[in-house]
Amino acid sequence: MNQPARAVPRQPQQPQQPQQPPAGVPLRAPMHPGRLLERQFLVPLGINQTRAALLLGVSRRRVNELVMGHRAMSPDTALRCAIAFGTSATFWLEMQAHWDCYQAWRAMRAPAAADAAH
Repeated sequence: MNQPARAVPRQPQQPQQPQQPPAGVPLRAPMHPGRLLERQFLVPLGINQTRAALLLGVSRRRVNELVMGHRAMSPDTALRCAIAFGTSATFWLEMQAHWDCYQAWRAMRAPAAADAAH
């Protein structure tokens, strides 16, 4: 009886750093969802951060950190924004996903760029 040949495990290779981001990663920095919240909803509607916090049922600090880009748009906040501003929760979460993917790609590329400079 012949035994089937066993595959010889290969050593993992260092992944090549492609020049272009993979599909789904924006080429340019997307707008942070908090910044969009401020520019497209709060300012045009004349809503300050304190009033937005009351409207959304969250702390003013949370709104401020979101608007400043220091806090991610959580599913909870996305739902609150969807209800308050008549959007979908996925609109906000997709914006956050684009932001996160771009930032992760940028961080992944940083060591490769530093190595190329030396």
